[in-house]
Amino acid sequence: MLQRSTLKFLKDLKLNNNKAWFDENRPAYLQAKEDFESLVQQLIDGLAKLDPGMEGLVVKECVFRIFKDVRFSKDKTPYKVNMGASFTKGGKKSPLAGFYFHLEPGGHSMAGGGLWMPEPPVLKKVRQEIDYNFAEFQRIVGAKDFIRLFGKVNGDSLKNAPQGYHEDNPAIAYLKLKSLVVTTHVSDEAATQPTLVREILRVFSTMLPFIGFLNTAQED
Repeated sequence: MLQRSTLKFLKDLKLNNNKAWFDENRPAYLQAKEDFESLVQQLIDGLAKLDPGMEGLVVKECVFRIFKDVRFSKDKTPYKVNMGASFTKGGKKSPLAGFYFHLEPGGHSMAGGGLWMPEPPVLKKVRQEIDYNFAEFQRIVGAKDFIRLFGKVNGDSLKNAPQGYHEDNPAIAYLKLKSLVVTTHVSDEAATQPTLVREILRVFSTMLPFIGFLNTAQED
């Protein structure tokens, strides 16, 4: 579980997103960072039991920095008001599909994963895999537990069919997606309960066939 002080730090940061406040409250940040990284280590340990491909991951390869790159952003506030970690074979910069946990108080925390805005060659392979093996993909995303947790696969969608496909393709709704992501909400209360790690790992376990399918496309 996470400490309530970690959520409080992020709430306070949202109200005081400036360097002076952050510097003054650096001890609170370091405590929150340590707390979140402890959670990430527990998730790595649990994931390695679910998926041997996750063995060898280290915390620093999973956790995203709280410092924003504001060079190309209209929002010049210097810090993210969330903490996030990606669990992907090869680390967070890997092109493979993976799992994700996002902590953002105020009803914005979630667990999920998939492929977020993959490079065109990767997306092309994934589309081919969905087209060739659509029945299998349907079984995965249509499973009762999958739908109960995630609803449907999300992502920005093209207006027209991608090159090489037609609108009457049975898989066209998925083939149009530019990302293939699923998420489920994690409440602030759930984030501070002893059951948090177990619940996130349950979410990740339900996602395993989905992640495996997406990654099979890149292995071919």
